[in-house]
Amino acid sequence: MVGTVSLAPAAAAQTPEPTPSTSSVPLSTAETGGVTILKKDPGGDVLAGASFTLLDSEGRQAASGKTNTDGQLAFEDLAPGVYRLKEVSSGSLLHDLVDDQDVIVTPGADTPLTIIDPYKPATVTLKARDNKSGKLLPGSTVNIGTGDTTVLTLTTGVGGTASAKLPVNSRTGTHFWVKETKAPSGYDLYKPSMSFTAKPGSPVTVTVTNAKTTSTAPRSSEKPSGKPTTDESTSDKPTPDQGDSTSAPSDAAVVAETPSSTASPAPEGTLAHTGADATPWLLGGAGILLAAGAGAVFAARRRRVDDDSDGPARS
Repeated sequence: MVGTVSLAPAAAAQTPEPTPSTSSVPLSTAETGGVTILKKDPGGDVLAGASFTLLDSEGRQAASGKTNTDGQLAFEDLAPGVYRLKEVSSGSLLHDLVDDQDVIVTPGADTPLTIIDPYKPATVTLKARDNKSGKLLPGSTVNIGTGDTTVLTLTTGVGGTASAKLPVNSRTGTHFWVKETKAPSGYDLYKPSMSFTAKPGSPVTVTVTNAKTTSTAPRSSEKPSGKPTTDESTSDKPTPDQGDSTSAPSDAAVVAETPSSTASPAPEGTLAHTGADATPWLLGGAGILLAAGAGAVFAARRRRVDDDSDGPARS
């Protein structure tokens, strides 16, 4: 038996359309955008060597680079969208980093950014010491400021020190003043105002010295020794109502302040003061007595003369 072979009709050959690959087709310039960065410091000087990284919306690195000698950096051919710009290094020992920020990239345009790096803050350390022993003292409070503005307030702790970051706005440093507002317990306030200059990123130490309080003024309830007051000098003279008691009345101090209580007491044997001045009457009475005595003497002398003149006639 002879076998037969059946041939199927030939299929029409068709060339399939290729499927485009989005990963292999670059975006045109009109479909992409970019970011240009200009880096400066607060004084306006451009900063070279600052490093930046650009992250896409998924947190993946889309671009990175450093600013050139003109302080510029360009990221190009970026797909449109929102990116996160992160400064990795300022490239300077004097400057600090800026916070991360979002950047929007639009098709066919470059997004310009001017980034200003602040100066690094100085680290200020406050110390309060005993002016003689040098012992560190807790509880000293000072204000630190510049111009008319108080920048920060520090209080020394149990170790006698306190530290904080101090903002600096100049490459050569910022001038600050220091004023103690509260002294440690048992010490006098340090009244002079001091000053110092803090440079970017540098530590600085400020020391106030306090003297121990030496005031020995007696309390109001105590009387100074060796100098009796007016109420003490009069308290040992009994009043008619007190009899022989030598204690001063409770309001003796008030009484002692009045002018009448400071007058010296009348000597024993003198007449009691009645409130009226008897001096004119005494002087008048004395005059009358003198006149009467002079008259009596004159009459006695006249009688003797008369007797002498009559004597010879009687013999």
